[in-house]
Amino acid sequence: MTVKQNRPLWVGTSWKMNKTLAEADSFIDQLLKFPIPNGIQAFLLPPHTALARVHDRLPANSPVLLGAQNAHWAAEGPWTGEISMRMAKDAGATLIEIGHSERREHFRETDRTVALKVAAAVAHDLIPLICVGEPLAVRHAGGAEDFVRVQLQIALSELARPEISQVIIAYEPIWAIGERGVPATVDQVAPVMALISDVTTTAGGDVRAVLYGGSVDSQNAIELLRDPNTHGLFIGRAAWQASGFITMLKLCAPLAHGNAGPARRNQDRQGSKDVGFDSTTNADTYADPVEGQRSDRPSEHPAIQSVTFPGGTQ
Repeated sequence: MTVKQNRPLWVGTSWKMNKTLAEADSFIDQLLKFPIPNGIQAFLLPPHTALARVHDRLPANSPVLLGAQNAHWAAEGPWTGEISMRMAKDAGATLIEIGHSERREHFRETDRTVALKVAAAVAHDLIPLICVGEPLAVRHAGGAEDFVRVQLQIALSELARPEISQVIIAYEPIWAIGERGVPATVDQVAPVMALISDVTTTAGGDVRAVLYGGSVDSQNAIELLRDPNTHGLFIGRAAWQASGFITMLKLCAPLAHGNAGPARRNQDRQGSKDVGFDSTTNADTYADPVEGQRSDRPSEHPAIQSVTFPGGTQ
């Protein structure tokens, strides 16, 4: 993987299901008073309802990239409640978050639908931000690296080798995220980050960045960034308020070495080319690259089917 100094330090947050338009306005107004440090690539993932509003509130030359928290693989069609990649791009997105553990757990996102979405994002000139990470039982059983390896291999399976360079990977161990998350140590994180580097290199080369997310705050951010395979942080509640996000940007600035702005901000909001999967593409008929097996849940994941879980349950 390219040495860390050759790339910007990515620092961003997803607002998840938070913020009205007025609250989004307030966040951006506060952020605009703070100059983004050199070498930092800041990014925000507002909810769909606020994406266009935030885009229009930022100046055209803003270094802050915006993204959507989810988008469908089909260009259009009868997918009630979904938005397409081109709709997200039209609203101002440059990034598309794909495969977050909450989507996998609560909305039946699978490794194979992640692969479909990654390919559709790249087809629309968007940057896939692919989330991977293992549950606690898998880590306790010693299967973390195998679990993440399979997630990542399937997620990248629909891309041509040159397209791997457009991707961002976020390692977010499920046991470390959310209100009840347990902060991870560098010793726990580093082997998985190194694995991600190896898998992406084998798949096609250097990805845009590999980020860590999971109970990141001002107390552990610097230590996490000392890992040579960690190119940035995907922050949760510690950055949901503008003051918290600014604090994290300031904290990370001394470790930034690369040039900010590696990806052009989507400025015009005039749509995107009509490419990608058609509206009839269905994940149920999509051939999973791992022998057709579903791999969204620990008990079904081919990488750990032979693992004995604590208490005898999966």
